[in-house]
Amino acid sequence: MSTSQVLATDLDGTLIPLDGNPQNVADLQELNTKLREGDVTLVFVTGRHLDAIQALIVQHSLPVPQWIIGDVGTSLYQNVGDMDFSPVNGYVEHQAEITAAYPIKDLRHAFEGIVGLVPQEDEKQGQFKLSYYTDAERLRDLSDRLIELVEVNEAPYSLIQSIDPFTKGGLIDLLPKSISKAYALDWWHRHQDLDREQTLFAGDSGNDLAALVGGYRSIIVGNADPQLVDDVQTAHNKAGWHDRLHKATGVATSGVLEGCHQFSLFGKPG
Repeated sequence: MSTSQVLATDLDGTLIPLDGNPQNVADLQELNTKLREGDVTLVFVTGRHLDAIQALIVQHSLPVPQWIIGDVGTSLYQNVGDMDFSPVNGYVEHQAEITAAYPIKDLRHAFEGIVGLVPQEDEKQGQFKLSYYTDAERLRDLSDRLIELVEVNEAPYSLIQSIDPFTKGGLIDLLPKSISKAYALDWWHRHQDLDREQTLFAGDSGNDLAALVGGYRSIIVGNADPQLVDDVQTAHNKAGWHDRLHKATGVATSGVLEGCHQFSLFGKPG
């Protein structure tokens, strides 16, 4: 792969401007210009599904990425022209091998009838992802019950639980074992024959933690939870990395741009 630099970024709370923040909007325009002018490959790394990502690109005038890691790491797409994205067959086959003994339809059947567990919309499900809503106060108990069922059935899946930052409701995702946003990013690097040192990763939330401490140069934006900032800093210190983390003062988009300049992603100032 012929590229010297990679910007891999989360979307919500990171690349997407925050509501009512004109500085974010201005900095997004600058970031768009820098990406067009520079030798930088852009990768979106998000929990969202493809249709939603494409809508967000239009809604917020985001730069169009060359690659998308979506659905919490269970999908990987390559840009094959303008806004046309094609699934990467090798990654599909890889997950099919992991789940061959217990397909997602069997997992869905095992969870039927559990009170308080509401399947998310069809477009938020995936070939290798099973997603549910629940009340925030029941999130932990229901997650524990699902984990128990996964273990009893020896199903090759892992569970991610979170709180929706907008609705404050509980979210549960079942993914093929070991699969995550960070895993997908690592898989992509290996299959593109890229070194981690070529990539700058930006994130803001707990599901970005594994990538933020995965050996990439990292930006943690200014609106990230302080506990996450501490966890990331501790992991970098423990690994002996003293030049791979930028804790941005700018929030969201502005923090991403700030970090790009800090790591000279677009080259040294003239």
